[in-house]
This record gives sequence, structure tokens and C-alpha cells, in this order.
Amino acid sequence: MSLSLKPFSFLSLKTISLALLASLSLIACSPAAEETTDDTVSAPITNTTQVETANIESVSRETEPTSVTIIEQPITILALGDSLTEGLGVDPDDNYPAQLEDKLKEMGYVNATVVNSGLSGETSTGLVNRLDWVSQTKPDITILTIGANDAIRGLDVATIEKNIRTAVTHLQDNGSEVILGGMQIYDNLGNDYVRSFSDIYPRIAEDMDLAMIPFFLKGVGGIATLNQADAIHPTKEGYAIIVDNNILPVLKPELEKMVATKTTATENS
Repeated sequence: MSLSLKPFSFLSLKTISLALLASLSLIACSPAAEETTDDTVSAPITNTTQVETANIESVSRETEPTSVTIIEQPITILALGDSLTEGLGVDPDDNYPAQLEDKLKEMGYVNATVVNSGLSGETSTGLVNRLDWVSQTKPDITILTIGANDAIRGLDVATIEKNIRTAVTHLQDNGSEVILGGMQIYDNLGNDYVRSFSDIYPRIAEDMDLAMIPFFLKGVGGIATLNQADAIHPTKEGYAIIVDNNILPVLKPELEKMVATKTTATENS
């Protein structure tokens, strides 16, 4: 019985060995499919994570609040002029002095006050007559915008200029920096008058060393959607443009200079 089993065992072992060798050869020759698959899958996952991280960082940077320097120094700004300053036809919170005060507080001037001293129908002569009264506010800065009603009535250009110079001198003598708002008018009074009138403002600004808003109504005057039905007085949206685009670019440097001067004076006292 044992002799008959030996040949069988030997053949069986030989067969198994050959089978194992064949299997090993096939495994060795086959491509590393799993490794290739892993590499292909892992790369997009890694990139997606990087993109998501970059997006999160980008959103964080975009939503990060901009720091505002708080300036506690009290500042009084006098808005002096006619109906364009008063805000004829708009709510009290929508005229330019009110919008300007809100904007200044957003910018960090938390104790800024803008006094609305506009008077509908005011001429340069009428304004000169009430200078003593308006000066009681003791403004640090005055935004002076006057002359439109004079021009509408065709008043003498030399008289308008003289009155504006008188107003500027009075305000400066009472310790206020003056920003002059330039005005322009329609050409229905003739080119010579229109040109002579508009030339008043840069000439006064240069002679008296004033900061100047080249044209108070720039970007608003003559645009129907930004003016009321009379085509003269701005709407709330019109005043917002005047504040952002015309007033603040001129006012901001004056404020910064004033705050720096007062801070230095306080430190040296």
C-alpha cells in the first residue's frame, strides 16, 4: 500500500508546485493596477482639498471687517448756503449735511456734527447779513456754497464775488477753515455772464488759499433721475453722490490735517 502511494504523492506535489510557480509568475508580470488607481483617485482629492482651503481663506480675507480708526475729537462743520444746502424738497435726514454727518461717523469721526445753515432763496448779500448769527456755532470747517440765486436773478458778478470774499474773511477771522463750493449756471443768461460767474470761485480759492469743490453739483446737475421735478434741487440719491464724490474728497484731507494739528498742539501743551 505504501509503494502505491509514493508515486501519487510525488506527482501531486510536483503539480502543486508548478501551479504555484505559474501563479507567482502571473502576479509578477501583471501591472500594479491598485497602485495606479490609488494615485489617480488620490490626486483629485488632494487638489480639491487645496482648492477648498484656498477658497475658505479667500472668503475669510474678503469678509474680514476693515478697521476704522475712532477719532473722538469733537468736530463742528458748518454747511452754509442756500436751498441746495438746506435740502429743499427732501426729508431732513436726506439733505447733504445730514448724509455727510452720517458718513463721517461711519469713517470714525464719532463726534462730528454738521450744522445745516442753508436757507432757501438765499443770495450772497443775504448770507453776509447773517454771518454773525451763523458764526455762533464756532465751526472748525465751513462748507460755503452760495451764488446760484444771485446768478438766476442776473445780479452783478462783481457784487457776488465781493460778498463771497467778505463771507470767507469773516469765517476765517472767527477761526473756521473754509471750503468753497464752486457753482455753474445754465447759459440762458449769455456766455459772457456764465463764464464770468463760474470764474469767480477758482479765483477766490486761489487768492484766499481755500480748498475748493470745483463744481458742487458735478455728476448730478442736469440729470433728471437725480433731481426733483423742478430740475434744480437734488433728490436723496443725488445728495448721496454729492457727498461721496464731490464733498468728501476735498473735506477728508482738511479733516485729517485739522485733527493732526490739534493732536500735536495737545501733546505739546
